[in-house]
Amino acid sequence: MAFPFETDEEKTIQETVTIPKEYEIDFNTGQMTGKIIEGAEAIKVWIRNTLGTTRYKHNIYTWDHGSELDDLIGHSYPQEYLEVEAKRMIEDCLLVNEYIISLDSFNVEIVDDKLSIYFTANTLFGEVNINV
Repeated sequence: MAFPFETDEEKTIQETVTIPKEYEIDFNTGQMTGKIIEGAEAIKVWIRNTLGTTRYKHNIYTWDHGSELDDLIGHSYPQEYLEVEAKRMIEDCLLVNEYIISLDSFNVEIVDDKLSIYFTANTLFGEVNINV
C-alpha cells in the first residue's frame, strides 16, 4: 500500500538492489589481489571473512559479525553434535547478510583433528560453494 504522497519513482528506488562489492582475496595465499569483485564472488569473500573472524573478539566489528566456530575447537564432541552445532553457528552468522537467501548441502568432516565444513549459500546472485 502506497502513501498518497509517495510517487512511483520513489517506490522504484526503494526496490532497487545494490550489487555487493569486496576486495578480491586469493585464499591460497591469503593476499589481496587489488581487484574489486562484485555479486556472488563478493559474497563468497564476505562469507570467508565472516567465518574467519571470531565473534565478540574484535571491538571493530558489531556483535552480528563473525562466527563462534572456535568454540568447537579443543573438545571431543561426537560427530552428530558437531554437524548440528556447526550448521547452527554458520546459519546464525551468515543469514544476517541481506544477499544470502538460504544455506544448504552441509557436510561436516573431521580428519586428523581438523574440522572441515562444506556447504552451499543460495544468494540473490546465484549459488556459492564454500569450503572452510
